[in-house]
Amino acid sequence: MNAPVRPGKGRNKAPKKGPWSSPVSAGIAGFFRAHSRVAKESFAFVSARLGTSLLVWLLIGIALGLPAGLYLLERNLGAMSEDWQGKPGISLYFEPGTSAEMISNVREQLGRDARIGDVALVSSELALEEFKAYSGLSDALAVIEHNPLPDSMRAVLADNVEPFQIKLISGSLAQFPGVKEVVVELTWLERITAIMQLVSRLGIILAVLFGVAAILITATSVRLAIESRLEELKVLKLVGATNAYIRRPFLYFGLIYGMGGGVIGAMLVSLSIQVIEGPLARFIGSYGGVLGIVGLDSAFVVGMLGVGGLLGIAGALLSSRQRLADLQVG
Repeated sequence: MNAPVRPGKGRNKAPKKGPWSSPVSAGIAGFFRAHSRVAKESFAFVSARLGTSLLVWLLIGIALGLPAGLYLLERNLGAMSEDWQGKPGISLYFEPGTSAEMISNVREQLGRDARIGDVALVSSELALEEFKAYSGLSDALAVIEHNPLPDSMRAVLADNVEPFQIKLISGSLAQFPGVKEVVVELTWLERITAIMQLVSRLGIILAVLFGVAAILITATSVRLAIESRLEELKVLKLVGATNAYIRRPFLYFGLIYGMGGGVIGAMLVSLSIQVIEGPLARFIGSYGGVLGIVGLDSAFVVGMLGVGGLLGIAGALLSSRQRLADLQVG
């Protein structure tokens, strides 16, 4: 006579829960309950392997961080070009010791010139204060008895001045008494436009390359998860489970991996901006601008999560389709 089976042991022991542990209920409510259950159990599966998951998140975050940083750089360059007037400028540097009356006469003549839109005088004292503020050498300059910087004047050309006229204008300005040097400043608009084009094209190339890398990273991680549950998948396949039903947990794996990588990528970009914010503010301030980072907001983080999630799903779909197509249950 067989011994009685105690409750809770032997054949009555409850099976271990997993992403495929419950059947799919009918109806819309059952559909959402099934997806909610699979999402929770997939997250538990990823969390149970935290070391591997952190490595995957870090790799995906690095792959997403560089293109995202270039995107922010392009946005901020565009904001700088919108704030700037986009007019060519010419700087006049006077001989040391030039009298204030002579400098004033030059300013009046420039003001009467129709080709000049605006004139700003920068005294040697103001130039020294700006240099101290942005160079970080205020202590060293304090021991200098005489100010080595000359008086200067910044002239902004009018809107109707053609580019070929700039050289002629600079030559005529060099003839003014007391003017030692005339420097034609390249327009910020030309510089920023060229840099924006470079950053945009480089960003597209890197976004494609690192996007493919993120897909392959996720695909490899999901492939390892499939191999770890291969026997369970064979049983499900044998009892008639569809590929879509079997594939669903792995798609959630890819989504979790991708969104986690998006969070890491946003954190890396934010940390990088904090590191370079000080030197960048001093550089922009030396040109009379004020640093204001645009684009690093909640929308940026949501975008990183969305892009990371889509790439993760793509990698999981690629890996699961390929492996389930080769799955033999005989």
